[in-house]
Amino acid sequence: MIYKQFKDLRLSWLGMGAMRLPAIGQGYGSPIDHEKAVELIEYAYEHGVNYYDTAYFYHGGESERFIGKVLTRFPRDSWYLASKMPGSLMRFHDGKLEVGGFNMDSKIFSSPVDVFEFQLERCSVDFFDFYLLHNVSESTFDLYTNEKLSIINCLMEQKAKGRIRHLGFSSHGRPDTIANFLKYLDARNCDDFEFAMIQLNYLDWELQEAGKKYDIITKHGLSVFVMEPMRGGKLANLDSVDMSIKI
Repeated sequence: MIYKQFKDLRLSWLGMGAMRLPAIGQGYGSPIDHEKAVELIEYAYEHGVNYYDTAYFYHGGESERFIGKVLTRFPRDSWYLASKMPGSLMRFHDGKLEVGGFNMDSKIFSSPVDVFEFQLERCSVDFFDFYLLHNVSESTFDLYTNEKLSIINCLMEQKAKGRIRHLGFSSHGRPDTIANFLKYLDARNCDDFEFAMIQLNYLDWELQEAGKKYDIITKHGLSVFVMEPMRGGKLANLDSVDMSIKI
């Protein structure tokens, strides 16, 4: 395994995402095939992978719980776990924060901190090595920058307490949306964000303007983490890729 330095951590160049674990049946969010998924995670760990990525709604909410349970079989200082604040599932109205969707039952939380606490418990950890705002985009920008909800301030407080080691955001948004979000952080003197995760591969470098996004992020001084380097496996079989549409 090749490793790369990020801040004080030595990360495997390849990480393991837990959005598409072996599943029973077909379709997004299908139940996890526990036996096959355990075998896959153990294989990755034994072959040097130490970065694991999950999120609130992957596999209908089962991914966080499952990957946390498997990883806790290994020494805590030998792996790094990332999860994300589920902005695309959030509805904030009259002081109530409802989170639900993707075939998941809705839950009511009193604040973003409670969502974060719920995820820590579900992952069986006391802190996240990496924590991201999930998909800063045209549909989530207003929620993440809502001053009353104050998601960013809440996460900065958790980072100050050591419950988030490294804070970042993912994005499928347009380049200008990413640029505007970074300007928003600058206007509030927020330097807690250290990295951004974008969809980046040799097809999307131009098709989804990943090259422009990369330039915006790196010129701002943030590190870039890559998701979908093979487009969910599609680039391993180019006959399956429709080059005429953006996905």
